[in-house]
Amino acid sequence: MILRIISILSVITLFVATSTMAQKYPTPESYLCFQSSAPIKIDGVLDEEDWADAEWTQDFVDIEGDKQPNPPFQTRVKMLWDKDYLYIAAELEEPHLWSTITERDAVIYQDNDFEVFLNPVPTSSQYYEFEMNLLNTIWDLMMTKPYRDGGKYMNAWDIDGLKSAVKMYGTLNDPTDKDEKWTLEIAFPWKVIGQENPLAIFPKEDTRWRINFSRVNWDLEAKKGEYAKKINPDTGRPYPEHNWVWSPQGEIAMHMPEQWGYLHFTESKAGEKVSKEIKETEGERLHRHLYDIYYKQKEFFLKNRVYAKTYEELGGVDKMHFEGEEVTPKMERTLTGFQLVLEVPQEKKIYIIREDSSTDIIEMN
Repeated sequence: MILRIISILSVITLFVATSTMAQKYPTPESYLCFQSSAPIKIDGVLDEEDWADAEWTQDFVDIEGDKQPNPPFQTRVKMLWDKDYLYIAAELEEPHLWSTITERDAVIYQDNDFEVFLNPVPTSSQYYEFEMNLLNTIWDLMMTKPYRDGGKYMNAWDIDGLKSAVKMYGTLNDPTDKDEKWTLEIAFPWKVIGQENPLAIFPKEDTRWRINFSRVNWDLEAKKGEYAKKINPDTGRPYPEHNWVWSPQGEIAMHMPEQWGYLHFTESKAGEKVSKEIKETEGERLHRHLYDIYYKQKEFFLKNRVYAKTYEELGGVDKMHFEGEEVTPKMERTLTGFQLVLEVPQEKKIYIIREDSSTDIIEMN
């Protein structure tokens, strides 16, 4: 993405270091995605040899991370890719198979569901959201940017060529028995999710995306032989849904793309040995650390209706280090608000975040 030319009103380089505490939000998970040796049949049954060779993700945790107990039911995911699709498989342990919504693009999370949040171009504010229930009813939409920055969802947008399927191990909508689980498969076509920048998103060795998965689960009870959402007697309304995710967000908010996990592609085939460690890089950590300041600016704006001009007004910010050496971001005022600029000479990169979450990563000369 080309750096936008803006008018800088003032530049404040004062950096108030209050501590070296850890970042507020947990480190995102990472996953190494292999090529499949043959196209995957999308039937909800994970019986292909390539699926057997692909690794499961870590079990899902609560969306807030270790602030809450681990979920009572296991959820995990596998991913593969080929020249046409990104493949996703999931296994969701579930003693109560329940689903009611059959209309496409309805609010699927009113049922128990499985959700995918996908950003193929991590420097872009645009991303995709996909939800499906046990009836394989889907909701696919494009986000122009996060809601917190005035983002809008494009509900009329559809993933042309999408494939999805569900396999249930138990009986649907029958509270008289105990069920086992449901599994699913999804095939996202490159020709659609790559429409923003096809050359940039098609997997090559070490291509990295941002991705996360969410499972919405409701507390249920049996009423007149049917499932119903369990009612809180104090409010007369259903208890809040549970939100279980692959990579913890740190708070109940999925629309924080900077907290999603890292999807790291390899051209190696499923089952081949790859000796590389896949995790957040130092530069990615610093880039995400800039959002700690962004959040403080947003909180300041809500209280004062203007953005802070100095870090002192924000109450100070934590020190940042790259491989033990301190690095200092600049906070620059712009015509539209502010931008945070962090030069990392060791990596020869400049990281930028603006008030609307738009971001750039610039290679230094």
